[in-house]
This record gives sequence, structure tokens and C-alpha cells, in this order.
Amino acid sequence: MSLKPEDFFKNVISHCKEYGYIFQSSEIYDGLSAVYDYGQNGAELKKNIREYWWKAMVQLHENIVGIDASIFMHPTTWKASGHVDAFNDPLIDNKDSKKRYRADVLIEDHVAKIEDKINKEVEKAKKRFENFDEAMFRSTNARVVEYQNKINDINTRFKTAMNASDLDAVKQLILDCEIVCPISGTRNWTDVRQFNLMFATQLGSVSDESSTIYLRPETAQGIFVNYSNVQKTGRMKIPFGIAQTGKAFRNEIVARQFIFRMREFEQMEMQFFVKPGTEMEWYEYWKKARLNWHLSLGLGETHYRYHDHIKLAHYANAACDIEFEFPFGFKELEGIHSRTDFDLKQHEEFSGKKLQYFDNEENRSYVPYVVETSVGLDRLFLSIMSSAYKEETLEGGETRSVLSLPPALAPIKAGVFPLIKRDGLPELAEQIVNALKLDHMVIYDEKDAVGKRYRRQDAIGTPYCITVDHQSLEDQTVTLRERDSMQQERVKIADLNRILDEKVSLKSLLKTLI
Repeated sequence: MSLKPEDFFKNVISHCKEYGYIFQSSEIYDGLSAVYDYGQNGAELKKNIREYWWKAMVQLHENIVGIDASIFMHPTTWKASGHVDAFNDPLIDNKDSKKRYRADVLIEDHVAKIEDKINKEVEKAKKRFENFDEAMFRSTNARVVEYQNKINDINTRFKTAMNASDLDAVKQLILDCEIVCPISGTRNWTDVRQFNLMFATQLGSVSDESSTIYLRPETAQGIFVNYSNVQKTGRMKIPFGIAQTGKAFRNEIVARQFIFRMREFEQMEMQFFVKPGTEMEWYEYWKKARLNWHLSLGLGETHYRYHDHIKLAHYANAACDIEFEFPFGFKELEGIHSRTDFDLKQHEEFSGKKLQYFDNEENRSYVPYVVETSVGLDRLFLSIMSSAYKEETLEGGETRSVLSLPPALAPIKAGVFPLIKRDGLPELAEQIVNALKLDHMVIYDEKDAVGKRYRRQDAIGTPYCITVDHQSLEDQTVTLRERDSMQQERVKIADLNRILDEKVSLKSLLKTLI
């Protein structure tokens, strides 16, 4: 019997802690809400994901370079970008449960429930059509149309209200949709109000002389303020991109769903500078390119979908999310945005410095347009973990927990075991570890029976296990066991490095993108 999504998700979270992937921050002090630490295996997996993104974005593209901008930036940066005045979430409280929610998320979840009804009706219609029940088929079709009209009406009203900053209209929409608090089950709501998400701090050693600055809420602005430096020193020609990974900070009031929404998180962003008028062509290009990158991980094509934004950000003329089917439903994984020339023009105005590009082919200067790709590293980590986690029942009734991680991203590529702890087997196993660890992350394990060692590495997500036995001393071969199929084969010790390089290196993933 399969687990309910919420129970499955709890098991994923528990597995992350038990096997050294993610810990609650400051756990010995009862933890810090919506802040998490990555353990020994989590740090490795996170590093491998980041490196795959970086190589795919920078190493494979001659016209994309990377930078590492500071977390602290001049406070005028955030005035120019609009974050001081417009970086807000619409929040609403339920008076009975005392719980706070994002109003837009409540509405989006309500729409998702209607979409589920549509999907169920469509399935019914298919069956009725197959059985030639024409009357019932038409009735089902009418309900589908009714549900779709309801969704269109909700989306239109919400977009109109948000564009006009009409928070009363947003509350009225919640009331009209009869949306209830998930905790209390009531519709006793407060008014909707905006809350700025930036963390403020002080720069300066003396409080009277210090100035207020912000922890960056996104990494993109570090790219924009360095646009001219990179373009000139790198002699970059339009179109070109600047990539960056790094921490960002948002004072999320409604932080939830484990590492999906946190107050301290890591972004991987690329800003692609293009000639005005070509931005939609490049927007479509990067939508496809980024989805292909996600599909290369092998998590399953049906787990992804595009979702066009109902309400565009103040800087965008087109925006789309790549959504992933997490255990709690389809949610945003990566955003692709056509940001127009808003950011560079704003920084021109507030800094008084020209941020233009001279086009030799057209013999004119212009402010480039920007197409952005932005993915949350922590959300990507969660998508991989929740897809990889499996609980299997084997022949004979034995069960195993396994993380079927993409081999190239797995924190440990191979476990090396001596069959027993004598007769020279540990020494040969150590020699193999020393030969492999220059190129791959491998570990040595001699504790417990081999079967238990296999299960331990399965749970960690190690794609291969190498067992040294007495035959190894005779013919210099070992048993190579594959994690997912559990199949074993004898291979030469001299071939191990080549085999692992073919199966678990980032190169194996990068080849799929060329």
C-alpha cells in the first residue's frame, strides 16, 4: 500500500536527518524556524548540483561568464531595484487559528483544487466515451467548462486586484471563493496587508554613525551593478550572460515545507543581455534550455510543467515558472523572466553612470534587455531527494530504503568493502580507495556483514559498491554492485577508475546537453 503524500514527505525529511543530509539549524537549542544546515552528505550533494549547473551554464557556453558578488551592497541598490518599495508579500491571518498565510498562495491552492476536479472529470469523460454513454459524456464536459470558467474568473480578478494594489479586493476574492483556514476550518479572516521581506542590518562600528543596509534578497542585482565591469574587461559582445551562485535572505513570515521555503537560501542565477527587440526569442530559447537541463537529471518528464505568471513583476514583460511535482504538489522550481531594460535603466538613473552597450554592427548605443534564469539550489536539492527516495520490498519480504540519486550527483560515488577483516583483504581495499579518491569521492567500510553494508550505502545513495574477496588476491578482480538493480559483476581492479568515470562523472551528464 502506497503512503499518503504527507506521510511520504515526512519519511523523506526523516531520512535526510538520519543519513547526514539535512539537520535543523541550532537543533541543540531547539532549532531556528525555517533555517537548516546541510550535513556531510547533503553538503556534497549540494556542491555537485551547484557544480553541474555552473559547468552547464558557464563552461558549455562561450558567451556566459561567472562572477561572485558580495552579499552586502550599497543600500541605494535596493531602492533602484524596487525592493524597498515593492518587495512585499500579501499576508492574511485567520482569527480563530491565529495562523498567518500568504493570500496569493491560498488562492493558488484553491485554483489547484479546482484543476484536480477538472482532471478527475476528464478521466470520467474518457471512460464514458469508451462506453458510448453520450449523455453522461456531455454532462461531464459541461462541468469541465464550468470549472475552467471559474478558474479564469479567479485568475482575472486576482491579477486585476494585484496590479491595482487593491488588497480589499484580494480579501473579497478569498471570501467569495469560500477559502477556509486549513487549521481551524473557518473563514474568519483579517484584512490583507503587505509585508516587506528584506532583512535590515547596520554597517559601521558606532551605532550613531552606522547606516542601514540589507542582506541581499536576491543575487541578480550583484550581476546588474557589475554589468559594465564584466562587459568591458571581458570584451563581451551582445548577446552574453553573467552567472552567479550564492546566498540570499528573505524574512519569510510563512516559511514551510522543509527546505522549500527558507529564510536563508541559495540561488543559481544567470542574466542574459540581449539586443532590444530580440528578448522574446531568447526568452523562449532559455525556457526550453532550462527544462532540458532539468530533464537531464532523469527524474521523469511528467514531474515538470510550465506555468505562466498571472501577475507580472514590475520589471517583466514575460515570466514563466518551471514547476516540479513535489510530494505536496506542483510548485515553482525555476523562474525564467524577460526583465526588459528595467534594472540597468534604474541603476543608470540612481547611480548617474551609463550602463549602455555600443553595438558596432548597428553603430549605436543602447541599454540591453535581459532574460533571466533563476533556480533555487535548495528547492532543486529537495526535488532530487523527494524523487530519489524509495522504500522497496525485495524477494523474501526484506525491505530496503534507497536513494536513487543521479549517479553523477551522488555524494559518495563508491563504497569499497573487504569481505572480511583479515587475510590481506583490508589492505587491498585500502589500496583501491587510495587509487580512486584522487578522482572520485569514495569511502572504505569494513563494519558488519556485506549485506548490511550494501543497505547502508543504498540508503545514502551510493551508486556503486566494490567488494574485495579472496579471488581479488588471485586475479586482481573485484565485485562491482550497482545500487538500483543490485546486479553484480566481476571487473578488473585496473578498470575501476575508467568505469566510474564513465558512469558517475559530471561529464556523463554534460554530454547530454551538447
